[in-house]
Amino acid sequence: MRKHGQKPRWRRSRRLRLAFIPSVALAACAVGDTDVARGPSAPSYDGIVTRLLDDDLVNFKVAVSGAASPADASQYAECAAAQYTLIRGYSFARHLRTTVDEDAGVLRADAVYTISPNLPRGSRTIDAEVVVADCTQSGIPTV
Repeated sequence: MRKHGQKPRWRRSRRLRLAFIPSVALAACAVGDTDVARGPSAPSYDGIVTRLLDDDLVNFKVAVSGAASPADASQYAECAAAQYTLIRGYSFARHLRTTVDEDAGVLRADAVYTISPNLPRGSRTIDAEVVVADCTQSGIPTV
């Protein structure tokens, strides 16, 4: 039961809720800022150069900078190869070689792939549609 002059219970709880909301919002902002400041920057994908060496033999030169590893450069080249394979109307590619060099903080990968309409022999083959979908989901650009 309520005493004379005392506010109803729902009004007291409302005031408490209103005081709680800004403090939660400020806490969320502080946590977000801290995580961003500590996290590494993402790799910067700086371009692809494609060169057709033969009817089914293609060379890809890619550059990656920022917080990038040699694996990021190789994966960028694979994404380029997969998209190029689809552009040419083929479905599969086979990885022949990739070399990665670093110069002034920029990783450069030089990769060679064969492309074909049918699954080629070898253990290092890629299904172009699957790889392009993975690259898109991972935010890695293609040709």
